Amino acid sequence: MNPTTTPIPPVRVLLPAQAELGEGAIWNPHDEKLYWVDIEGQALHIFDPATGHDRQLATNSRVGTVVPAEPGFVLVALQSGIHRMDTATGTLTQLTAPLDSNVRFNDGKCDPAGRFWVGTLVLDDSHGGAVLYRLDADHRLRLVLDQVTISNGLIWTADRQTMYYIDTPTQTVQAFDYADATGAITNGRVVIRIPDGAPDGMTIDADGNLWIALWGGGRVVCYDPRTGALLHTVPVPAPNPSSCAFGGPELKTLFITTARQGLSEEILRQFPHSGDLFCTTPGVAGVPAHIYKDGSDVAAR
Repeated sequence: MNPTTTPIPPVRVLLPAQAELGEGAIWNPHDEKLYWVDIEGQALHIFDPATGHDRQLATNSRVGTVVPAEPGFVLVALQSGIHRMDTATGTLTQLTAPLDSNVRFNDGKCDPAGRFWVGTLVLDDSHGGAVLYRLDADHRLRLVLDQVTISNGLIWTADRQTMYYIDTPTQTVQAFDYADATGAITNGRVVIRIPDGAPDGMTIDADGNLWIALWGGGRVVCYDPRTGALLHTVPVPAPNPSSCAFGGPELKTLFITTARQGLSEEILRQFPHSGDLFCTTPGVAGVPAHIYKDGSDVAAR
């Protein structure tokens, strides 16, 4: 797709959510709905584009992200620990211990083998105090990377050989060699440099290109990670786009979450749709989300 000859339609407001800190957008292949979170609103949202209905489930703790598990269940990364949630009732089952009070979970996704990768950030913004974890099928939380500042977007290639990862203040996207059998990552290297706007949530399309929400940049950008070239820019009428995900019929809709938190009254008057859920159809398709594979007896109960 040539960005000079195939313009992307302007984004539109899909849901006037007015979220404090919308994040974690992911299309759940089990029920074909968009799942996303309001971190500071302490809620999981389940949005059905077919009806326009957005259902909220309280998490009673800051919720960094959500990933699909078996049908009818998801994993939510709460400040009070990673939990398995029954999406029919909102019932939470704790899988890991709570985080320290000055740390919360941030973005995360499942890898192709069904492990849940989720990072953290330190609430006082201290440099290098965050980490990236991997939750395996046995519910053991394993440290993968440390000396991280704001662990954010991550995604895997279709051939299961590369993982892309964002530590926001580095203004880069890193690639790692990924071992699907073990979950090990090696050979980290920078493949994309973001000149302005803070790289936040990220997804991948069927062509292997990366779509990245730019916090403070008012846009989503698409890069080719093999060349580092910027392919597309999608303006968003909100200063802080936070995550993006492909979904809808044939995974051809790009959904974008945004935030209101920390914006002055003047900025909110200028950008009243901050915190809303947006969408556009960029002319490419995404890939299905990976599902958490639970190896314990929890899923069987």
